[in-house]
Amino acid sequence: MEAEVPVLEMKNIVKIYPDGTEALKGVDLKVYEGEILGLLGENGAGKTTLMKVLFGMLKPTEGKIYLRGKEVRFKSPADALTRGIGMVHQHFTLVEVFNALENIILGMEGHGLLSKIDVGKARKKLQTLMNELNFQVPLDVPVENLPVGVQQRIEILKMLFRDVNVLILDEPTAVLTPIEVRELFEVLRKLKSQGKTIIFISHKLNEAMEITDRVTVIRRGKVIGTVNTSEATPQLLARMMVGRDVVLRIQKPPKEPGKPILQVQNLWVKGDRGEEAVKGLSFEVRAGEIFGIAGVEGNGQSELIEAITGLRNVEKGRIILKGTDITGKAPRDLYDLGIAHIPEDRTHMGLILEMSVMENSILGLHWREEFSKGFSLIDWGKVEKHSNALIEEFEIVAPGVKAPVKSLSGGNQQKLIVAREVSKKPEFIVAAQPTRGVDVASTEYIRNYLVKLRNENKGVLLVSADLDEVLQLSDRMAIMYEGEFMGIVKPEEVTEEQIGLMMGGVRE
Repeated sequence: MEAEVPVLEMKNIVKIYPDGTEALKGVDLKVYEGEILGLLGENGAGKTTLMKVLFGMLKPTEGKIYLRGKEVRFKSPADALTRGIGMVHQHFTLVEVFNALENIILGMEGHGLLSKIDVGKARKKLQTLMNELNFQVPLDVPVENLPVGVQQRIEILKMLFRDVNVLILDEPTAVLTPIEVRELFEVLRKLKSQGKTIIFISHKLNEAMEITDRVTVIRRGKVIGTVNTSEATPQLLARMMVGRDVVLRIQKPPKEPGKPILQVQNLWVKGDRGEEAVKGLSFEVRAGEIFGIAGVEGNGQSELIEAITGLRNVEKGRIILKGTDITGKAPRDLYDLGIAHIPEDRTHMGLILEMSVMENSILGLHWREEFSKGFSLIDWGKVEKHSNALIEEFEIVAPGVKAPVKSLSGGNQQKLIVAREVSKKPEFIVAAQPTRGVDVASTEYIRNYLVKLRNENKGVLLVSADLDEVLQLSDRMAIMYEGEFMGIVKPEEVTEEQIGLMMGGVRE
């Protein structure tokens, strides 16, 4: 392969932001025609930044880009598209009130008052493309009425409709069911057979092993190395990403669960738009058990968590903690009753980024006597001691307890939240997306800690969009679809095919 001329080459790409942050430190990347290149790295390693430079969204501080051996400079994504480079972002860029066809042709109308696109011709071309790839979407349905998996298809078709030769996919499987992942991989293989080049950004090692030809690993803004996937192992890739050996499987000893800690009875909860987001759910979580909830995001998981943790009103039904009805109680009361909450969005719900590590370490604990010196004053000496203890126990890398929490990496921010919540000595832990956007090493640590809590006879409710995480950690798991459970199963007794069907709305 090295003898070939790369279809795309990036040389010595440096990106320094105005605040001095070095996101990329001289990155070299080669991509060949008709290959799927995996781009792996921890959260914040620079993968997406590098691709945004390639797609003309960011201007590099230094470095050059070559397309088929000729230097190119992209001032905008439109420039990159005209040269055959397209990018599908992790967060979609669709206009929700437009239908699929309108979204796909949006931006191709040309310039000037008289410029128009032939919609009939566009529809015909699009239908041919969908038939070729066996990748169908309903063209006339408003995007807001379509599931996220179909929305992602629209984003991919939007790029292919523009005849791109290099397709960048940023975390493309994050919102997909297992069946949808398989369908996407079939399409990627067809595109590869047509000579298209695909750059596949992911943090899922098993998917990188399955779909890529080569993998380039980036760590802290530098390329650590590139390996042929056929010669790689998940352990090798994880070691390249983190810089040390990582245990990828969680050791979870068999355990007989105890009595129910949490009971949810016929729970109904409304969403932000007044719709029924949770529809009559009933389940229980027992002591010494991790009860997992899987499903594509947006099916009522967030509303369920917010109802249990006192952040959202309950329309009907009851929530019972160790025999006490806690329905509608405030979060502070729930903390006192033994509930801890690892929220799904660490930057908006879990931390105050401008405040110090020390201050964040006692959020939700600051009124407790152990941190008080009377007259409602906080004893900062005790807080500092508490913060240092958490940093040591949870191996949090921070410049110091007085540094702003925004100076920590995503993984260390998440570990600080976990440390703070379990320092409340809870009986029951709600863990929502506990390893989202977190590097491999921190993921390993947090998952093992949740198992440790379960082994200590705590009850854990795990809600995650990462199906592998739910399968690995759960003793029992429910699959949620449109506010209801399609089934409650033991992970070892169900196939991925069955889970995929349930995630798509088919009952067990």
